[in-house]
Amino acid sequence: MSMKTNSEAEATRAPAAAPALLPSFSEALRVWLKIGLLSFGGPAGQIALLHREIVDERRWISDTRFLHALNFCTLLPGPEAQQLATYLGWLLHGVRGGVAAGTLFVLPGQPGARGCLPGMSPGRRDSSCDGRRRKTGSAASGVTSSTRIPCGLGNAGAVEA
Repeated sequence: MSMKTNSEAEATRAPAAAPALLPSFSEALRVWLKIGLLSFGGPAGQIALLHREIVDERRWISDTRFLHALNFCTLLPGPEAQQLATYLGWLLHGVRGGVAAGTLFVLPGQPGARGCLPGMSPGRRDSSCDGRRRKTGSAASGVTSSTRIPCGLGNAGAVEA
């Protein structure tokens, strides 16, 4: 069994796709708005959408750079998906790009969140609000249960000696 040197290993790797040209500010704004409109499902879904749009489809940054940024954002306190979007905007267009990306990442979801807030207050006894609260709680329980079941099936009945 022979070990390859670093130069031999690099020579056998497939060449990386050439990065695309950096986008104009208006093109980047359209993409950030699109991501903001489509980014539902929590941070895992949002980060996957960011990766697909920015790295895979548009090739604005490399996969390695994206993953380094994601690792850093994961260590910071707060919402890593928004921090990642803000960083990517800053990377492409400086402070103006970071502010635009961070804002457009969360802005489209604000009307929906604000519409749910009055119905979610615990002291309120409006029947339409109670219905919204029950439906939201049921949806959250369903999502949580669906993620727990597959994880536990692999070890069902396993007993350590």
